[in-house]
Amino acid sequence: AKAAKKGVTWQDCPEAWGLEKPIQCGWVTVPLNYAKPNGKQIKLAVDHIGSTGTKEERQGALVYNPGGPGGSGLRFPRRVTTKNPLWANVSKAYDFVGFDPRGVGKSAPISCVDPQEFVKAPKMDPVPDTEADKRKQRKLAAAYAAGCKERSGAMLPYMTTANTARDLDVIRAALGEKKLNFLGVSYGTYLGAVYGTLFPTHVRRLVVDSVVNPSREKIWYQANLDQDVAFEGRWKDWTKWVAQNDATFHLGDTRAKVQAKWLELRATAKKNPIGGLVGPAELISFFQSAPYYDSAWVPTAQVWSKYAAGDTQALVDAAAPDLSDTAGNAASENGNAVYTAVECTDAKWPTSWKTWDRDNTRLHKNYPFMTWANAWMNLPCATWPSKQYTPVEVKTKKGLPPVLIVQSERDAATPYEGAVELHKRFKGSRLITETKAGSHGVTGLVNACVNERVDSYLLTGKVGKSDVKCTPHATPAP
Repeated sequence: AKAAKKGVTWQDCPEAWGLEKPIQCGWVTVPLNYAKPNGKQIKLAVDHIGSTGTKEERQGALVYNPGGPGGSGLRFPRRVTTKNPLWANVSKAYDFVGFDPRGVGKSAPISCVDPQEFVKAPKMDPVPDTEADKRKQRKLAAAYAAGCKERSGAMLPYMTTANTARDLDVIRAALGEKKLNFLGVSYGTYLGAVYGTLFPTHVRRLVVDSVVNPSREKIWYQANLDQDVAFEGRWKDWTKWVAQNDATFHLGDTRAKVQAKWLELRATAKKNPIGGLVGPAELISFFQSAPYYDSAWVPTAQVWSKYAAGDTQALVDAAAPDLSDTAGNAASENGNAVYTAVECTDAKWPTSWKTWDRDNTRLHKNYPFMTWANAWMNLPCATWPSKQYTPVEVKTKKGLPPVLIVQSERDAATPYEGAVELHKRFKGSRLITETKAGSHGVTGLVNACVNERVDSYLLTGKVGKSDVKCTPHATPAP
């Protein structure tokens, strides 16, 4: 009610934010702790651009979250200023609104370690050779968790998805909207699912794209193990494509040869980090963008191809940290801090190392690409210094309108089962599946079968009579 009365004071965005006119920026104040609504308050950064159509066409504000947890949504209005053709119809009807969730970017940002230390390379090889390697990684994870408490302890107990969903409801009110129109991608789908559960009667249109499995059993420990399996599948898709385009990349004309080349690159970097900076950990960070996004298929293969032809600099430039980019490094450290804080606080995690060791050792045998790297990234949750909650039970409650779910079949970061699970839980929802495809974030790709249905839903509220299977978008051309 306070936010609705106060609204948002829009003004030109600070130059440093890199958001061109006519995008405008403002702030929405929310309680740090919703159990004490009049206690400590924090400010959330929001931005918007007005709808481009007529007064009659306008349907309100469309709020966006790109995922993470830890991603900033502030670039969303740039889809209008950069004239992104996929969003031309929807932007006629809606103001595009982005925000930095609590803890992220400009919104009371949290931190767990000095950003320059965070990006330093080369890091330890994620794949352990010995028990001593595992002990060292466990120590690093525990130190990271302790750093979160030391640098951001006052925020940690409140860094939950449920609180971010409550923030979203305050933002809705501040925008003067009776009901929320929301587009969530990746982790943004979980935020949307929790919002839809907590505030079903406040939802007008809800699009979720590349779905985090909302089951309580999955959030978050099991979800990360499921990712390892899906990443391996998508890594195979990409290496097969690299082999099919051997005339361009010269990395092997079969998937097996390309995989052997990868293992050789990994072994070289382990023995002698490339350019003194790029070891196996840095390679995985760089190469994982290919199984994540089809848009990374060509650039990743090009860098690797150059390296194989003797140009090591291209790989160093792509995969090594740039210590002079202090703003970029601060943003990566902050993103990782929020990712960790939200996942560790949302749910109870196994505290026994035996459990982690057993599960990851078993998975690594058949799914080696990401398993151990993912394990160490999440291990701070085993010694998390703050309260861990029970996740919200995502389900349909009275008043929730039909929800549109969009998902590719071979998504690595959010495996397909997540979309099926949310579809079951949200009665009346519709599932659009992009078959034989696996790029993460489908609504941003050119695929008429998907694009037209997303437009139609946002413009008319209709989800169609049945679920739809769409043929895949075009495979990247080298």
